[in-house]
Amino acid sequence: MEVREPAVAGAFYPDDAQELRTIIERYLRLAGDVDVKGKVRGIVVPHAGYIYSGPIAAYGYKALSKAKFDKAIILGPSHYATFPGACESGYGLWETPLGRVRAISASGWPVSVFPQAHGPEHCLEVQLPFLQVICGDRDIEVWPLLCGQVEPAELAERIIKELDAKTVVIASSDLSHYNDYDTARKIDSIANKAVPSLDIPEFGREGDACGKTAILTLMHIAKKKKWKGVLLDYRNSGDTAGPKSSVVGYGCYAFYEER
Repeated sequence: MEVREPAVAGAFYPDDAQELRTIIERYLRLAGDVDVKGKVRGIVVPHAGYIYSGPIAAYGYKALSKAKFDKAIILGPSHYATFPGACESGYGLWETPLGRVRAISASGWPVSVFPQAHGPEHCLEVQLPFLQVICGDRDIEVWPLLCGQVEPAELAERIIKELDAKTVVIASSDLSHYNDYDTARKIDSIANKAVPSLDIPEFGREGDACGKTAILTLMHIAKKKKWKGVLLDYRNSGDTAGPKSSVVGYGCYAFYEER
């Protein structure tokens, strides 16, 4: 199997395995109460450098750590290429400093393969170390999928065909970019209300997110599957590791089956 080497280890997160594991475990310990009232089936998590968004992402992975799953479908935006539809990487293994994860392909529908888009992309890669830590020695499979020019409702219908009881969906996205602190909080309040309440029209019209297609796709899946949503955490880079004059917003949401 071809191996996708990490593109942003040493930049977005530590390239030393012990340091990486330690920082993720610390983020997970510091994450607050995530007692979701059901089985977590999907999360929205940010994808910036860990010092900026790792503490927020940890809320989603702490919630996901309580779910029994063996496959994760990871959706995110392409920052380096444009293309129609959605694309796979073509790599059978994805490597991080914590080891390798097996990557699978769609089984029920054709999807393009575009390794050049996946090669430098960070939005999917930064999710893998969190998954590796919460899963421990348990083997899991991932389906890394970049969203191009595609209708979220259509993509959701196709992904639903790949779901089973042990599959979770992860949407990788930051929220608003490069506003001052107070403006960002006001803009991001739209997502913080619309995403967990599954208000697809409102988020589609007014929501601000780089991975908007990925979030909307997960919202369509959740609505179709009758999952409930909850806001787990919201902060921006002005709260974590940057100035308040120009910030990036980070929201973390979970979707779950009611008990």
